[in-house]
Formats: sequence, C-alpha cells, structure tokens
Amino acid sequence: MPSYRFRFVLLSAALLAAPLAGCGEDKVAGAAATAPPPPKVTVAKPTQKLVSDYDEYVGRFVAYDFVEVRARVSGYLDKIHFTDGQLVREGDDLFTIDRRPFEASLDEVKAAVEQAKANLAFAEADLVRGSNLVPGTSITQQTLDQRTQAKRVAAASVTAQEAALRQAELDLQFTELKSPISGRIGDRRVSIGNLVTGGTAGNTTLLATVASVDPIRFEFTMDEASYLRYLGVASAQSSSANRGMSLPVRLKLIDEETFAHEGRIDFVDNAIDRSSGTIRGRAEFKNPDGKLTPGMFGRIQITTMPPATALLVPDSAIATEQARKFVYAISADDVATQKYVELGPVVDGLRVITAGLDVNDSVVVNGIMRVRPGIKVAPEQETATKEADGTVVGTN
Repeated sequence: MPSYRFRFVLLSAALLAAPLAGCGEDKVAGAAATAPPPPKVTVAKPTQKLVSDYDEYVGRFVAYDFVEVRARVSGYLDKIHFTDGQLVREGDDLFTIDRRPFEASLDEVKAAVEQAKANLAFAEADLVRGSNLVPGTSITQQTLDQRTQAKRVAAASVTAQEAALRQAELDLQFTELKSPISGRIGDRRVSIGNLVTGGTAGNTTLLATVASVDPIRFEFTMDEASYLRYLGVASAQSSSANRGMSLPVRLKLIDEETFAHEGRIDFVDNAIDRSSGTIRGRAEFKNPDGKLTPGMFGRIQITTMPPATALLVPDSAIATEQARKFVYAISADDVATQKYVELGPVVDGLRVITAGLDVNDSVVVNGIMRVRPGIKVAPEQETATKEADGTVVGTN
C-alpha cells in the first residue's frame, strides 16, 4: 500500500511540472521577441582646425585726439558756425567773437607803429647831421651822445610797437575759433550774445569739445602674469617703443556675437600699478563709419601663442560626471565607451578638446541622452562641423 501511494505522488508531481515548464519557456521566448533595438545616435569625427589661444579683457574706447575748444581772447560771442554733433574738419570755423573792439585796437597799434617809425627817422637824421660836424667846436660830445641815445630809443620804440602790432593781429585772428582737429564736435556750451572769458588761466570759458573719429583707441588693463606671457610671445619680434608687443587683437561690442573688429596693440605703459598689480595697454582700431565711440565698452582678444591644430566637437557632445567631462566614443563593434576629456575655448560655436580625444574617434553628437556606457548603439555617420577655413582664435 505505501508503494502505490509513492508512485501516485511522483506521477502527480510530473504532471504538474510539465505545464509549468512549458509556461517558463514561453516567457523566455516572449522576452527575446520584445527586446528593444539598439538606440539610434548620430556620430561624427572631431573637426581639426588651426587655433590660437588668447585672452580676453574688458575696456573702453578713447579718442585718438580730444580737444576742448576755449577762447584765447575775451569778448561777446557773435556767431556759431556748426550744428551740434556734426563732423568737422581741421580748420573749419566754429565760433566768432565780436571783432570790432580788436579791429579798433589793431588800428590804434598801427598808428603807434607809424609814429615810432617817424621818430626813428628823425633821430637817425639828427644823428647824421651831428656826426658831420667837428666834435668839440661845432657840436659838443655831449650833444652827439644825446642824439645817439635818442636814435636808439626811437629804434627800440619801433620794435616794441611792431611787437604790439603782431599781438593785436593775433588777438583779431583769435576772434575766429577754428577746429584744431578733424572729428565730431559736441554741443555748444555757450549761446550767441554771452560774454566769453579768454586767456590762458583756468577760468576760461569752455565753448565745445571735439573728438577724433578715425582711428580710435581702446584702453584696457592686464595682470602681471599675462604681461610677462605676452612679452614671451613678442620676444622674437624686433624691439620698439612698446617692447615688441605689437600683437594682433580682435574686438567685439556688447551687442555683437563675434569679434569682428581687427586691430593691433600700439602702446603698453611703462610701469605696473602697485595697488592692483596690473599694467595699462592700448590698441588701435580703424573706425571709418564712426560707430566706435569714445567711452563705449568692448571686449578685446589678445593672441597668446602661435596657431596650432586642435580637435573640436559640438558642446552637445559633452557630458558631465561630477567634476569631469566626457564624450561617448563608438567602437568598431558599435559599443559606446566613455572618454574623459579636457576642454579648451569655444571657437566658431565648437568646443576645443585639449586632451583625451583622438582624431579617429567617432563621437556621439546627437542622441547622447539615449546612450549608456557599454551598450550597443545604431550609429549614423554625419559631418558634424564645417571644414577648417584658416586660422581662428578662441578664448580662455
């Protein structure tokens, strides 16, 4: 009896195990049938370009020449010959001070010159007559000495009056104020009919200002370490007033996306500021359209080393793992692998990779969020960037 019970239990277990085994096999087959395909990603080779490293600084534009127009003589303002804010050329009339008092003074001085010349002529003739007489008999030596002195006094008076004539002519000329430089004039500070105080003292009347337009200068400050680095770059150049630092620079305004303005450093100061540890530099730019205005802010780029070939990828291809940056490189069997990289500047919208990447690597540039290390992907090759078109510069 027990043996039959044992056979029945074994038979029941076998019958129950058969459907369970069949169910497991169906589940495995279904899972294999529904496995997701490899994610599609876009890959591309890094772009090679000739890149120069550079630094950036913020500074202001200053006029090449800036002049305050002030009168040299005092008088009432009679005429204004310009429109506020217009461009003027060197020598153009700007203001006229009432000329009549100075014309009268000039006529008076001219008359004084003629009188002094008449006195000199009489003294010379009187001396000649006395010289023809016999000293001691017809004329005394004292009288002859007096006539000689009178002639010298008359000659000195002529010289003094001629100097006064030149001064009067200058004063009359100074009533016409002309532009000393070419540039853009500001607004008038004094209206017609007002008394203008002239001269060389500090209380003279400011009439207007004129700032040159083209070229224009850009002033900025650099730290001591950067200054020494630039000297190293410029060491191969010939010495000059700016210690060979005639480095090329590029500039952009606050509303511009690219550094489109090209110029060159033309001056570096002769001392480093002790309080800030910086030194002042200056670059010169052409400004034919007058857009660059004194006092305007800008950002300047200075090349710090000769151009060198670099690898560039889009910023979208770069991922972050804590403090480290990496890209996904696709192997020959389409497996994604992390490659940790070091980043450089952005050049023409692409990121320079300074280390960690090879020129033959295929980098994921689109679909990076679907990639995980070690998984297989379905890559689609694409030219991610345009070809190199010459030397470009970037920023630290």
